[in-house]
Amino acid sequence: MIEFLEAGAAAIETFHAVEDRADARIPLSSVRLLPPVPKPQKFLAIGMNYRAHADEATRLGIETPEYQIWFNKQVSCINGPFDDVVKPNATEKMDYEAELGVVIGTRCRHVSADDARSVIGGYLVVNDVSARDWQFRTGTMTLGKSFDTHGPIGPWLMLDDEIEDPHALEMRMFVNGDQRQSTSTNDMIHNIYEQIAYLSTVMTLEPGDILATGTPSGVGVALDPPQFLEDGDVLRVEIDGIGHIENRVVAEDV
Repeated sequence: MIEFLEAGAAAIETFHAVEDRADARIPLSSVRLLPPVPKPQKFLAIGMNYRAHADEATRLGIETPEYQIWFNKQVSCINGPFDDVVKPNATEKMDYEAELGVVIGTRCRHVSADDARSVIGGYLVVNDVSARDWQFRTGTMTLGKSFDTHGPIGPWLMLDDEIEDPHALEMRMFVNGDQRQSTSTNDMIHNIYEQIAYLSTVMTLEPGDILATGTPSGVGVALDPPQFLEDGDVLRVEIDGIGHIENRVVAEDV
């Protein structure tokens, strides 16, 4: 996938030339979908970037940040769109976060918000699975966001030209069929283009880098009482225009 993105317009034109050919299609039932970008250089996520989620975090004593708050999800956490998510023995507070993922398509630095869409390769669905007890041990949040299997993504990469407006997508999270989160991506505090401008001020973004653009309200830690994930729970994240991912929670066998 990274090589496809690096090839740029030529690869995209070739894809569109064959996408409607019957002989270019494989039945979905005959394959196992793997992570669309299994080994990006970076997997970055922004915190408290939906207004309603920032409000519920305030009720938990967490102040809304003045600036964009970014953390790493280590790339070793990346998981397939329909693969199991492991509940580690080390956490009692495993949680979910439905997010729109943006995949960088062009190597870039110092990109303005006005030009940011030109460097986007595509979009996918993300579940930012979080071990809350580990997350809040340190300000960086990285360890609580990076347990193995805690980064399911997919089900595929929707190219940027296949999405009319990434800020007008409906997103939902279900746990065992119970809807926990629902929002439109237009509720972001810092939109996707502002995120890319902010990050590219600091670092070079590479093809395949994944940006998780924030989660809406309704996370388990903010419910009254809190509801954390258990062995056997089924997590489903849907984003209209992209698709869905679904993962079963399984206990760590150690």
